[in-house]
Amino acid sequence: MGDIDKRGRLEAHPFSFRMTKDRKVFIHWNGKQVMVLKGRAAEKFLAEIIDVDDHQAQLIMAKVTGHFKHGNEKQA
Repeated sequence: MGDIDKRGRLEAHPFSFRMTKDRKVFIHWNGKQVMVLKGRAAEKFLAEIIDVDDHQAQLIMAKVTGHFKHGNEKQA
C-alpha cells in the first residue's frame, strides 16, 4: 500500500459504517455521517468490505466517500 496513506490517517480508524434492514449503508467519519449508499452502490460496497482486515476496510470507505473534505470546513 506504500503511497496510499502516507500520513497514516487511517491508522486511527476514522471511518465506520452501519447497515439497515433495507440494506442501506451509512458511512461515518469520526462519528459524523458523510454518505448514504443505496441499491447497487450499497451492494457493491458490502461485497468489497466483507472479509477484509480493518486497515483495508478503512481504505475502502475512504475511497467510497471520495473528496467530501475540501479544506474549508470549520474547526470545532
